[in-house]
Amino acid sequence: MDLSDAAAATANQLVAEGKGILAADESSPTIKKRFDSIDVESTEENRRDYRELLFSAPGIEEFISGVILFDETIRQKSDDGTPLPELLNRRGIIPGIKVDQGKIDLTYFPGEKITEGLDGLGERLEEYRILGARFTKWRAVITIIGETIPSRACIEANAAALARYAALSQEAGLTPIVEPEVLMDGKHTIERCEEVTLAALDAVFSRLREHRVSLEGILLKPNMVLPGKDCPQQIGPEGVAAATIRTFRAVVPAAVGGIVFLSGGQSPEEATANLDALNRAGPQPWELSFSFGRALQQPVLAAWKGEAGNAEAAQEALCRRAELNSLARRGDYNRDMETGS
Repeated sequence: MDLSDAAAATANQLVAEGKGILAADESSPTIKKRFDSIDVESTEENRRDYRELLFSAPGIEEFISGVILFDETIRQKSDDGTPLPELLNRRGIIPGIKVDQGKIDLTYFPGEKITEGLDGLGERLEEYRILGARFTKWRAVITIIGETIPSRACIEANAAALARYAALSQEAGLTPIVEPEVLMDGKHTIERCEEVTLAALDAVFSRLREHRVSLEGILLKPNMVLPGKDCPQQIGPEGVAAATIRTFRAVVPAAVGGIVFLSGGQSPEEATANLDALNRAGPQPWELSFSFGRALQQPVLAAWKGEAGNAEAAQEALCRRAELNSLARRGDYNRDMETGS
């Protein structure tokens, strides 16, 4: 099996029927914010305990195909000394790794960001492969402010970085998750989000083709097409699904290995309802799955509160949330199922 075939095989496994990805790759500042919300100190030990709790939840492998890890996590071991990637492998869950190094200001473009991490990426990918990773993730951030932001320069710069990252990942035998996220922050309408998402995805796929990336061997992790959080006109799941599918059918090649949506600031219930509407909208060229972080973990943190005695309840909350998203993968979810979750 050559490298492109291996990347495609992993992509197919990650979007297996009824399954999706748990994003547990929060950077140190981000997980500190999550822990602050439940009054838990963000120490290395607490972070390890929390992530082991996630990965060892009984039955989670029924609904979760892969987990995106952070650099610290891929090097940690469970209580019994098992490396955390191996803990996942034993359960049939594929370990992956976030490889970008965060966003910085885009020079000469106030309010816009570019993602760093290409320097030395080839060497890091080789190390991560040895540590057990089989797929990777790189996030680009696109902000909407009025009619002038994002600039074309921002869209193109981030698309070029995503393509270079994807090529390097496939060269290393790893399946890249390509994440161009158009943020929900702001007052913009769903029409403006659709316009920007279309432009961002068009640029990304142009650059991927230029870099000779095998589209069958990638997963796309995009935002859903949504109005901004502060937009006075919000849209129900059917409207979100219609705008999202219209956008993706216009620009995303059918060859792409699968689409794993990010939750992007939606509540757990909103993210699941929108995923369900997407899958109810009829057959698409791609599997429509999920790669949720906060939308899977928010109930877990609320139940856990940093106390070992709450571990079982926290794991039950994770499995319930993952099960609901599994149902949404099939278009079989409804909000009545949230009662008691």
